Amino acid sequence: MNLEIERWTESKPPDGKILRERMESEGYSVIESRDAAGTTYGPHSHAQDQSHWIVQGALIIRVGWEEYTLRAGDRDYLPANTEHSAIVPRDEPVVYLIGVKY
Repeated sequence: MNLEIERWTESKPPDGKILRERMESEGYSVIESRDAAGTTYGPHSHAQDQSHWIVQGALIIRVGWEEYTLRAGDRDYLPANTEHSAIVPRDEPVVYLIGVKY
């Protein structure tokens, strides 16, 4: 497994602006993405390291046979060339930041 997960432990909900600033300070180029409930992304990989940071809702990431549910505040670190897929659960949309290191 190549995926590393950082779980949200703070008592306050995540603030997208603060999360974006932190990612940028770590050298990521950041965009905000919004996906409707039920959205799916089939297996794929990226040539660059990526990190997804959930601002609102949830996102299920699959790497190999492993499945990880990221909820508001949770973050993953996905090394370049790691094949993965993603699903937005059917109960609510998700808002998340995608950080890419070139």
